Amino acid sequence: MTVDYIGFAYAATVAAGGIIGYAKAASIPSLSAGLVFGSLLGYGAYQTTKNPNNLALSLGTSAVLGGIMGIRFINTGKVMPAGILSILSLAMVVRLGARQVIVWTTKNE
Repeated sequence: MTVDYIGFAYAATVAAGGIIGYAKAASIPSLSAGLVFGSLLGYGAYQTTKNPNNLALSLGTSAVLGGIMGIRFINTGKVMPAGILSILSLAMVVRLGARQVIVWTTKNE
């Protein structure tokens, strides 16, 4: 069993970003979104640790978060936090998407 350290680190980064957003700007939406998305990503990393082929939750959550933060980056032009988080989310979508393609191709052989 291989632990998904990258997935757990990404989840912790998202949750910490929400906490920092709340601490700096008293933003309840940042706190709630950070904790909700961080929790989903943490659970997804846990699922991937238990079964490396179970990527759906992590992949879907990363894609949704990347889309939301990408739109925020386009609208505001602010690199922090929207730009950074959209890039991290895109990297996770590419990583998990490539793994999912490998799972599909090995299933069909």
